[in-house]
Amino acid sequence: MRRSRAAPGDGRAGTGRTIGALGLAYALGSAATAGVALAYFAGFLAGVVPRSVDTGPSVRWAQAVGRDVAVLALFGLQHSVMARSTVKRALARVVPPALERSTYVLLSALGLALVMWQWRPIPALVWRVDTPLGVLLMRALLVAGVLVVLAASRAIEAFGLLGLPQAYAAYRGERTPAARFVTPGPYRVVRHPIQAGTLVVLWATPVMTAGHLLLAGVFTVYVLIALRYEERDLVRAFGAEYAAYRERVPALVPRPGRRAR
Repeated sequence: MRRSRAAPGDGRAGTGRTIGALGLAYALGSAATAGVALAYFAGFLAGVVPRSVDTGPSVRWAQAVGRDVAVLALFGLQHSVMARSTVKRALARVVPPALERSTYVLLSALGLALVMWQWRPIPALVWRVDTPLGVLLMRALLVAGVLVVLAASRAIEAFGLLGLPQAYAAYRGERTPAARFVTPGPYRVVRHPIQAGTLVVLWATPVMTAGHLLLAGVFTVYVLIALRYEERDLVRAFGAEYAAYRERVPALVPRPGRRAR
């Protein structure tokens, strides 16, 4: 059986309003921008791209902290506010409903790009793993986190998260089917595997600087807060079915013997 799961907070079917080729190109461009931003962010954390969490223009630590917290707060505000149902309804008055998800994806990707562009390193060392085995373990954890995110995204049809099926259906003049609640793959182990994998990626580093710690810490707090609102939206969308699932399956950390049926 083909399985699908709603995008966070969205249990509605598409409206069936059509869009033209330009709208479809907009959706494809938004998805491509998000893919590039997320791939670069993984490299940004791992330090394998020219501009990373520990490289870039050097400023005094107080200025770096202020600037970094400001761009993180801006990203979190944009990401959270646009995820709310009231904002989605308001946005639907400005852009076609089929492109609402694409717009959210595009602005979130640009917000993440802004964080990386404006980030200022804080090089004070918090910890450093020097043994080859320890470095290998940290790198393996980072790769594992990325793989969990990819597997979880694929399990719930990542193109849907990027807004492509909604846009393509509207381009063809069809309605997007209403989301069904199912628990494929990693969702049988934890309720939020994408966020769990992201947290592993944030923290799995052999060299933890104060700047990296600030980024990982703020993002972790943001994820934990955002999950409370996402859970509320999912209960509202799927009712007792999701509430029962929440009782059976942990949110982020797997527990032996606790899986969705």
